[in-house]
Amino acid sequence: MKKKTLALLLALVLVFGAAVGGTIAYLTDKTAEVKNTFTVGNISISLSETTPENKQAKIIPGCDIAKDPKVTVVANSETCWLFVKVEEANWPTPTETVGGNTVRKVNYAIADGWTALEGQTGVYYRSVNADASNDQYFYVLKGDDTHTNGVVTVSENLTKTEVSDISTSPTLAFTAYACQKSGFDTAAAAWTEVSK
Repeated sequence: MKKKTLALLLALVLVFGAAVGGTIAYLTDKTAEVKNTFTVGNISISLSETTPENKQAKIIPGCDIAKDPKVTVVANSETCWLFVKVEEANWPTPTETVGGNTVRKVNYAIADGWTALEGQTGVYYRSVNADASNDQYFYVLKGDDTHTNGVVTVSENLTKTEVSDISTSPTLAFTAYACQKSGFDTAAAAWTEVSK
């Protein structure tokens, strides 16, 4: 009798389990979609001078030459390392002593904000933050009281003989470079990449 009762109970459990199993609803959930849209970053720069007629200036004792090369980082560029390379060719070498310092009689200075890159001749850099709305511009040469945006100074002590010794036309060339700052901890590392 016990076996029949046990068999009957098992049969009832199976029937009940089958009936309930067909209607069981599991607890579930689903989130809303989170979509990631990627855009491409960019850096855009330009290099210009506002007075083209000064590109072929004459060296005359005591007459400074306005030179205003300007690097522009275009709006919406990424944060970057900005470089300018200044290259002289056949540059006049006569010097004089001014305030206890020896300076060239035909000379220029790099504008504030630029830092000389150690180990590189004529290479200067600065860090430029991203600006989505505005172009950012940086003059390369330092100005003076008369030429606020850059000047090549010519000493009044430059002699006719020294001028005559300039046999080949001197040139001063500027090239600008930019490299994303992200991924480059130092200007030196960025210069290695951008100057390849």
